[in-house]
Amino acid sequence: MATRHDFHTHAVLQHWTSLLKKISADASPSSVDGTSLDLADVVAIARYGTKALVDPATLNRLSRSTAALNKSIDSGHIIYGVNTGYGGSADLRTSKLEDLQRALIRELHYGIISLPTEKALQFRPGHDTFPYSANGEILKLALPNEDPQSATCMPESWVRATIAIRANSLASGHSGVRPILLETMAKLLSKSIVPVVPLHGSISASGDLSPLSYLAGALQGKPTLRVWAEHRITTADRALANADIEPLRLGAKEGLAIVNGTAVSCAGGSLAMHDAHCLAVLSQITTAMSVEALCGTDESFDPFFAAVRPHPGQIEFASNVLYFLKQSKLVAHNDGSEGSLRQDRYSIRTSSQWIGPVLEDFLLAHKQLLVECNSVTDNPLIDSQDRSLHGGNFQAKAVTSAMEKVRPGLQSIGRMVFTQTTELINPATNRGLPPNLVADEPSLSFFGKGTDLMIAALVSELGFLSNPVGTHVQTAEMGNQALNSLALISARYTHTSCDVLSKLMAAQLFSLCQALDLRALHRTFLSSLEPHFHTLATETFETSVSSADLVTLQGSLWTQLLKSLDLTSSMDSEDRFITVAKTLQVTVLEIAAPSQGVGLITKWSDRCASLMLEIFVTSLEAYSMNPDPFPFIGRGSQVMYRYVREQLGVPFLRSKMLIDAEEKNQGIAYGTAENDGAIGTLLTKIYTAIRSGAAFEPAMGLLAEAKTELEEHQRVHTAKL
Repeated sequence: MATRHDFHTHAVLQHWTSLLKKISADASPSSVDGTSLDLADVVAIARYGTKALVDPATLNRLSRSTAALNKSIDSGHIIYGVNTGYGGSADLRTSKLEDLQRALIRELHYGIISLPTEKALQFRPGHDTFPYSANGEILKLALPNEDPQSATCMPESWVRATIAIRANSLASGHSGVRPILLETMAKLLSKSIVPVVPLHGSISASGDLSPLSYLAGALQGKPTLRVWAEHRITTADRALANADIEPLRLGAKEGLAIVNGTAVSCAGGSLAMHDAHCLAVLSQITTAMSVEALCGTDESFDPFFAAVRPHPGQIEFASNVLYFLKQSKLVAHNDGSEGSLRQDRYSIRTSSQWIGPVLEDFLLAHKQLLVECNSVTDNPLIDSQDRSLHGGNFQAKAVTSAMEKVRPGLQSIGRMVFTQTTELINPATNRGLPPNLVADEPSLSFFGKGTDLMIAALVSELGFLSNPVGTHVQTAEMGNQALNSLALISARYTHTSCDVLSKLMAAQLFSLCQALDLRALHRTFLSSLEPHFHTLATETFETSVSSADLVTLQGSLWTQLLKSLDLTSSMDSEDRFITVAKTLQVTVLEIAAPSQGVGLITKWSDRCASLMLEIFVTSLEAYSMNPDPFPFIGRGSQVMYRYVREQLGVPFLRSKMLIDAEEKNQGIAYGTAENDGAIGTLLTKIYTAIRSGAAFEPAMGLLAEAKTELEEHQRVHTAKL
């Protein structure tokens, strides 16, 4: 029996609500006390620039820990990394304790960092004259293969999260560091001074040694070290001086305490976890939208299925989708008659069974990261009896374990999203929608085809990225680090997976909104057509058949018309309606044989085709001027459709909107600087909203509504037990 705490829904909503409170204008700084840092704190500090405050009780613990360390040193105890060498060189001894710490930090600055130089910024190839005569100088200034900063440096947000998590770990009072160290780390966050940290080079075994050494260097105010200061790059000494922060002189063990931990891996993993949670929520809403767009059934989400297979993830996914489908007029209740599929295809029918386990994995990964955020991860540690104990809490395998649940989970979501979207674009599987989701003539409009190609590339990349990282361990550091977690590498690839899935879901949302408009357009067309269609049939056949046969004929003709329209959606309008009208001739002959013969039926068929074409063209133009699917779509679709159309400004797309530069120059202008008429520009708007987190606000609002339904399902299920 699943309890409230087993559900991804509740954990994510708690996290989201906490995050919104922490980034509000009147929020208090996050407390650094070693025990209470959560993922919302990490995201708020990292991405929204909130502050951290060291708890006063923490400062007392640090003072006791430092005193215990100094007592051990004075007693002549051999303490790793304090008066010994490091790693495989731990058999070496020294009495120069502070020099040892400085040497450790200095020699861990081995990361590759490439920032644009002044010369490179001033010169670009293609000029008539080169600023340098020597070919070697010219070669240095070639355009790079990628942006050198993003290719070699961690994002500023990752490093802010790292500072917060490392400070929180040290705040436990088991690392032998002084209060001034944590206070200075908190000042770095409050003054937005963030070291530039290399992206590659950590095996996350004895912690993330090299990346964290750049944090230590920033605290020391090194003139050779680059930092962001108010989001602009300068040197650490200048940044500290401008902020009136005194550079630190590292005491015994303080250098080791900073670098010997999992904070960088945990920071990257925590931020990826936040993104993955949000994408998982969005995928539940887009699944409901897919059910509607494909005219699927809600039968697959009946609570009975989860009741007899009560996995928590399956229970909540099905319950949430059912809520998002509320009020929908597009959901079908298919009985399999007339040769149609009795059940939906797997992409929507088994979606709760497919993503349910992913939600459970995400929940476990979240718990692992939450524990890691509040763990002591350096070595040696000082216990409450003032003993210096040597162990391996720096091994970041817990972070690797979390990421290697999340990344395959993202691939599973991506595979589902891909399949749902391709079925939507393909007229063989989309139940009557036009090919490529075009509103205009299929012979001249193909814009969904490019989206189809793009998502195939994206889902393939997700599949590659889902491969495990932790199985590729190499022995390192004189054979000492034969086991290493590769947690930071795994976290990096998880971020890449989040980004790729965001692009994929942007394409899906675009396609879904287009499809829902096409469904609404079709319903509007049918609503306008039906009375005229019946009137035409009555006028044509009322003198040729009995009243009873006429009623039967009317019903049969309308039923056949609906089927024929679904089967001819790939045709251009004029040919389509002629074909549909001709198929209806058979129905007339089966039910009635008018005395006027075939000529009357043919005449009626021609008039019927003209009528359909006229009403369709009128309906299309009217709907394009004021798209309104709201009378037909469910609760989830209503919210996300409104967000995409109204807040993001992504329109119901017609071919005439996709103009090229030549047409714009001729004055046929649709696009603007932000909307140039290209499909990619529209997809980018949705992608940007997803990556910034803005798109998750309406999604989380929907999830909060669905939570009430989920809790009611659980109450009823509990009562039955």
